[in-house]
Amino acid sequence: MTEFSPGDEVFALLPEGGFAEYVSVPQHLLAPKPKNLSHEQAAAVPMAAITALLSLRDAGRLQPGQKVLVTGASGGVGTFAVQIARALGAQVTAVCSASTAELVRSLGAAEVIDRTTTDFTRQDQRYDLLLDIAGSRRIRASRRALKPRGTFVAVGGPAGRWLQPAARMFAALALGPVVPQRMVMADTVRCTRKKDNLITLTELIEDGKVTPVIDRTYPFADIPAAVRYQEQGHAQGKVVITT
Repeated sequence: MTEFSPGDEVFALLPEGGFAEYVSVPQHLLAPKPKNLSHEQAAAVPMAAITALLSLRDAGRLQPGQKVLVTGASGGVGTFAVQIARALGAQVTAVCSASTAELVRSLGAAEVIDRTTTDFTRQDQRYDLLLDIAGSRRIRASRRALKPRGTFVAVGGPAGRWLQPAARMFAALALGPVVPQRMVMADTVRCTRKKDNLITLTELIEDGKVTPVIDRTYPFADIPAAVRYQEQGHAQGKVVITT
C-alpha cells in the first residue's frame, strides 16, 4: 500500500544527501511538495529549513515573545531561521553584512547588526536564544550575549572549513556542564521525524510565513562551480542545482 501515486509532486530530506538526476526514496521519507513552490524552490527547503526548525523549536525550545539572535542570518539556514523564529512568535535580531541587511529585514528581522562593524558579544542587549550559524565569535565570548539562563545552539562554522562546524558544536557541548546557560546543538542528520518536519514546513510555506531564498541556480553539469561558489560563504540563501 502506498501513500503516493505516479505524478505526485513530493520532496524529501535524504539521509546521505548527494547529487543525482534520479533517485529511489522510501515513501516514509517523502512529503507532498508545497503547492505554492516551484521544484527549484522546494529543493532549497529540506536540509536548511529542517536544520533551522530543529535548532529553534527543539534544541532551542523557543517560546513566543522570546528574543532570538541569529548569526549568519543571510545564508541558507539563516534565512529560514529568521522566518521560522518570527513565525514561532519570537523577536529576531540578525547578524549579517550590511549588503544583506535589507534582505534579512524583509524576512522578519526586527533589528540587524552589521557583522563587519559591530561585535554582538560586546553589546548591552541580552537574548533568550542565540542561534550560532556563522561561528564568527568564540563560544565563550558569544555567551556574553545570552541571558543568565539563555540557550546557545551551535549549527555551523566559518565557510570553507569542513571540520570547523563539528568542532564548534562539540566545543559547545563540552562547555555546557560548567556554565549556567544551555549549550546544545541540533542533530538534523539523525532526526527520525523528517517527514513530520517537512509537513510542518509545508504548512508554514503555504501559509506565507516562510519562503525559500535562492541566490543562484546551476545546471547539473555545473555542479563543481556551484560547490565552489557555496564554499566561498557569500551566498544569500540557497544555491540550487537544476536539471
